[in-house]
Amino acid sequence: MSGKSSRKLWAQHIARGGAASTKRKAAPGLTLGAPFRGRVLGIDPSLRGSGFALLEYGADGCARILEAATLKLDRKLSMAECLGAIGNQVDDFLNQHSVDHVAVEQTIYVQNFQTAQILGAARGAAIGTAAMRGLPVFEYAPLRVKQAVVGMGRASKEQVARTVRSLTGTNFELRFDESDAAAVALCHAFTWRSGAD
Repeated sequence: MSGKSSRKLWAQHIARGGAASTKRKAAPGLTLGAPFRGRVLGIDPSLRGSGFALLEYGADGCARILEAATLKLDRKLSMAECLGAIGNQVDDFLNQHSVDHVAVEQTIYVQNFQTAQILGAARGAAIGTAAMRGLPVFEYAPLRVKQAVVGMGRASKEQVARTVRSLTGTNFELRFDESDAAAVALCHAFTWRSGAD
């Protein structure tokens, strides 16, 4: 843990000029900048089962998983306790590793308002923690992630895990939260361009 309160982290973030990523468009006739190279923390957030994967994407186009984790939380824990645990997990990754960008999977469409609210809160806990560090945060729809990584927007979790394994050499077996987080990180590495954030 950094030892700084959320209030102090947020004050520092605002003092630096606020949001690290503001939308910029390339001037007409100019191409977007260089592809992503570096480390991206992929997050597949859920209230009681979030996945995290730190991906290093090199200049040679080689993708390597540096660390991955699944945060499983007991149903006895309150929503507030779960959100705090998600924030702490993100904080742990950021304390232990140098991270350039954070990529988060967007909430899937759900008809149940309460479910959407809970998923949004889980995303908020992860995004808020990264944002207070001044890190650029990017969000990707599940369909886009699957298209970028597998080539099919309706790919199953098993297909995603197999493709992530072939691209990174990491076998997540049945740890689908982690393989989904790795897929979000890969989507970012494959599609982000400097000047487009």
